[in-house]
Order: sequence, then structure tokens, then C-alpha cells
Amino acid sequence: MNTPKSVPVALVGCGVVGSATARLLTRDRALLEAKCRVPLELRYIVSKTYKRAKEFELDTSLFEPELDKALSDPEVQIVIELIGGIDDAREVIERAIDAGKHVVTANKALLALHGTALFDRARNAGVSIGFEASCAGGIPIVRALYDGLIANRIDAIYAIVNGTCNYILTQMTSKGESYEQALKEAQADGLAEADPTLDVSGMDSAHKIAIMTSLAFGEAIPFDLIPVEGIEGIKRDDVRFAAKLGYLIKLLAIAERQRSGITVRVRPAFISRNHPLAWVSGPFNAVSVYGHVTGHTMYYGRGAGGSPTASAVVADIISIASGVLPRVFDEFGYMLGENSVVADNPVADTLHRYYLRVMVRDSPGALASMTSILEHYGISIASVLQDEVADSNGGEEVYVPVVIILHTTGERAVLEAASEINSLPTTGERCSVITIVDEYPEPTAED
Repeated sequence: MNTPKSVPVALVGCGVVGSATARLLTRDRALLEAKCRVPLELRYIVSKTYKRAKEFELDTSLFEPELDKALSDPEVQIVIELIGGIDDAREVIERAIDAGKHVVTANKALLALHGTALFDRARNAGVSIGFEASCAGGIPIVRALYDGLIANRIDAIYAIVNGTCNYILTQMTSKGESYEQALKEAQADGLAEADPTLDVSGMDSAHKIAIMTSLAFGEAIPFDLIPVEGIEGIKRDDVRFAAKLGYLIKLLAIAERQRSGITVRVRPAFISRNHPLAWVSGPFNAVSVYGHVTGHTMYYGRGAGGSPTASAVVADIISIASGVLPRVFDEFGYMLGENSVVADNPVADTLHRYYLRVMVRDSPGALASMTSILEHYGISIASVLQDEVADSNGGEEVYVPVVIILHTTGERAVLEAASEINSLPTTGERCSVITIVDEYPEPTAED
């Protein structure tokens, strides 16, 4: 048998993921070749700094500060973009495509915002883009959607895809910590950035669910139409009441079929302790996919970090080198850039149960005012929960948390009612509104 010719690749960016990718390509080269019989040659490492590369004791002969040299090498077939960010990363990818190179990237923000344009550019140039690492780190969810589940009509995706948020919520649940305490722990453990906004705001999860939605449903929802809510407003009272009611709080990225169309959203949610996602704790990620044939399948693992993400990056490199991904890129009808673009994301029309926590001044008629507003919007109350409060002898105003569980109702009505409750003189702070998410129903035999 003829020995296959090696496939030279250039790596751009040598931070946490880049250095782990370079190490995997060099240290485990024999293992990779034995498994796929495609010899991979890391020929260039292009980076502004090589601090981490040196810590990993990578071969300094691979260091090349000029991107032009890597792009002008006619033998380089694949460029790996791992610098992050938007503008500079986009320029690297566009230049690589224009040079006739395939691209592998983990850049979820760039793909969520500009994926259609980049994928169209790649198709016109006759090259492909691998992006397995963009959605859930080392979890092979992209490959599952375009390959393993291809026989299914995907009906829903429920995902925990931000390890920082999941770690913080786990600490708040298991240790009774405040959001601020749990965030500090996450930063001390290297699980949250000094500026954690991208993670805790829910925006990172939104980038990922935007990409998965295109792959699963064949519809591209403009990113600015996706409602995003993070975990910064979650209080210890919310965690405490959730436990009392038999729930946990998770930050969920959800895409699902509704009668009104495909809806996509990111927000904290109450889920039952028996829900499949309830046991996903700490920095781990999980993606639940519901197909009309398979029913529920779940993909669990490390959604970030150098080594797990490098695993997904190298899997894409091998797939391109072996000719598999370029064919999928051309022929999979739900790939980014091939989707129909929708003009609406009808989340306001969805029906769910809801948890409302209102800080109410302990005064006569306060609860009646709230229930009157809910009645006006046709919202039915399932239960009311309130801690007993001792009488105040000092005449001070006392605000107590009142929890109202709502029967299934439309989101638009709930948000409008909450807005009116917030304006009541007896309401002490903006009320907390959290969706109660049940497990998506399994298909029946008739489905």
C-alpha cells in the first residue's frame, strides 16, 4: 500500500486552545496517523506571543510570526484559526479562504454573527470550514447534528453550554453561596475570566445555540432576534425557593419547534430534579437533542478548556484531510449559509409555566393587588409561597419574598403583568420571572 502524502497545516493563535492543539498534533502524531491513516504535519505556528508554546515545549522551529509566509506556502492545505475575537479572526479566515486553504475554527461569536458570509465565501473558493469546537468544546455535537441524527427532524435542543454559569449555579445550589461569592470562586479556580460578562450574561451560550439552530432546523435566525438573559440577577432566594419546590436553576439555551415557528432563547430556567439536565454540575456541559425518530439523545462532557477543545479541532482537521468534511460542507442542506433566513423569533407566543418572586412590602392588600393584575391578563395561579415574617415593632417597612407559581400561559402576558407588578408601590425591587421548563415530550408511535 502506498504511503499517503502528509497534509501540512498552519496554526494561527497559540493561547490555551492553540497550544493544546499544537501539542496534540505533534505529541500524538503517530496515534492520529494509525487511526486515520492521514499523516498530519504541523508546519507553522503563527502567533504574537509564544509564551504558552514554550511552556508546552513545542518545537521552536515551527514558530512563524508572519501569517503571509504560511498562507503563501502552496503545500499548506488547512489553516487553524484560534486567535478568538471578531475582526482579526475574520481577516485571518478570509485571507486563508482567498488563498485556497480549508479553515478550522473554534470561534463561535464570529460564526454566529458572520457565519453565512464566511461560508458563502468558502464555497465560492472551493474550500470548507470546520467548526466542531465552536459549540460545546470537546462534545461532538456538530457532527451529531449533520451526521448521526441526519435521519431525524429535530424538534428541540435544550443545552447547558457555558461551564462558568453552570459552575456558579452549582455552587449557589450546593453550598448556598451568593452569586457574587460563587463568581469569585470560579475566577479563583480559573473557570471565569477577570471580566466574566460574555459568560454570565448568556451571550456565549447564545452564540452557540445560534449555530446549532442552523444545523438542526435549517433556519437562520438573525442573532439580534435571540432574547438573551444571563444569571447575574439570580438571588439566593431564587435558589432556595427552587429547592423547596423540587427544582434546580440552570442557564438553558433552547431552540424548539412551536406552532408559531422555530423559537430560540437563552435564559435561566427552573428544571425538575428529575430532568435529564439536572445532574449536569460544575463546569460540565450537556446538549439534549430531541428527534422525531430517536426521541431524546444527550451529549455530555467538557465544553471548554485547552485539551477538550483541541480534540474537536483536530477531529475537524482529520475530517478535512480525509475528504469527509469538504463533501459534507458541500452537500449537507442545513449547513450555515444554506439556511433560509427567518424574519421572526416568536418567543413571546410560547406557552410555559412560570415562577415569579416579588419582594412585597408587608402591608394589607399587597398580595391582592398582584393577583388582580394577573387576573386581568388571564393568568391562572397554581400556588403561592411566602415565608412567615415576624411583626415589626420599629415601624420600619418590611419587604418579604412572595413566590407565585403560574399555570401554563403565554410569555407575552406574563412579562406585561410583571411590568405592572413592578410599578406597584408595594413592590420593593424588580420581580424575578423564571420559566419552568419541563422535559420535551418523547415522540409517540404515531409520530
